[in-house]
Amino acid sequence: MSAVAPSLQRCSIARTLDVLGQKWSLLIVREALWGRTRFAEFRERLGIAPDILTDRLGRLVEAGVLERRPYRDAGEREREEYVLTEAGHALVPVLAAMVDWGDEFRPTGFGPAAVYASRSTGEPLQLAFVDAEGVRHDLDDVVPTRGPGALA
Repeated sequence: MSAVAPSLQRCSIARTLDVLGQKWSLLIVREALWGRTRFAEFRERLGIAPDILTDRLGRLVEAGVLERRPYRDAGEREREEYVLTEAGHALVPVLAAMVDWGDEFRPTGFGPAAVYASRSTGEPLQLAFVDAEGVRHDLDDVVPTRGPGALA
């Protein structure tokens, strides 16, 4: 992001899009969250061209969203798999928000393709804006305000 306006360098959204804004990037993360780690698995599931997949995996590794780990199947050469890092796992609410938005504003008629649920109870969960006291706020009560990193 070195050749962009200072306001974009300070913008959290712009910096995030620098890593995740290319087509396929979030779909690769989605697949990794479903437990896929291997090039062939991503390729088969997404139908993505191998050169594009190689590029996107490399960018996600470079950004610290995925890490490469060697593996070797019996009788095969050593290969690398792609495993989510802490930064990759932290994208769960981003993907959940996209699922919510897509299900509401771009419905297919088939229902949600993913439901985010509690690991311990299996109960469906909802994303929410919650204040320091744990009070949930509706979207009409939420407004972005300038943070300390914003330009005046």
